Amino acid sequence: MTKDFYTAVKDRRSIYAISKEQPVSDERIQEIVEFAVKHTPTSFNSQSSRAILLLGEQHDKFWNLTKETLREIVPEEDFGSTEEKMEMFKAGTGTILFFEDEKVIKGLQEQFPTYSDKFPDYALQSSGMLQHIVWTALELEGFGATLQHYQPLIDEKVRNEWNVPENWTLHAQMPFGTPAAPAGDKEFQPISERVKVFK
Repeated sequence: MTKDFYTAVKDRRSIYAISKEQPVSDERIQEIVEFAVKHTPTSFNSQSSRAILLLGEQHDKFWNLTKETLREIVPEEDFGSTEEKMEMFKAGTGTILFFEDEKVIKGLQEQFPTYSDKFPDYALQSSGMLQHIVWTALELEGFGATLQHYQPLIDEKVRNEWNVPENWTLHAQMPFGTPAAPAGDKEFQPISERVKVFK
C-alpha cells in the first residue's frame, strides 16, 4: 500500500538493527539514489551533490574499512562497542556515501563574490535535503536507515578504495537494510515552542 507524503515523512526513523534482506532490487535502489540526486534543489542550480552507492561486497568492504580505521584510534578497552556498531551497519544491504563537489562550490564563489562565504552553507543545505529525500524514499520501499558521520577519519581510505575525485568532500554515510527491529519511542518538544505563526 502506497503511503502519502506526510506518513512517509513521519515513518522515516533511525533504524539501527538492519538485515541484508531486500524488499526491492539493486536496480530500484539505484533508481532512488539517481532520482534524488537529479531532483534535489541546489542553490543557483549548482547541482553540487554527489553520491556513491555501495552494495553487496562493496558495502561490507566499507564498514570493514571504517572499523579498521577506528581501531587505530579507539582505545582497545573501548573498542568492543565500536566494533559492535560497525558490524550492525555491515549487517545491512548497502550504504550511500554523500559528497559535495568543492570545484562547483568554488566556481560559484568566484562567479558571485558577494555570496562567496555563503555557498558552502548552501551546499550543506542541499546535501541535507538530498539525504532526507533518499532516506524517506528508502523507507517507502521497506528499508530502514541511519545517517552516520565518520568523516574525515575515513576520507583518504575511501578516496583511494573507490577512486573518489579529489574535489569531492564526504559529508555523510547512510547504511540501510530491511529493519530487524523497530525504532524506539520518540519524544517531541511542544510544537508551539518551535513554530511561530503571525497573521
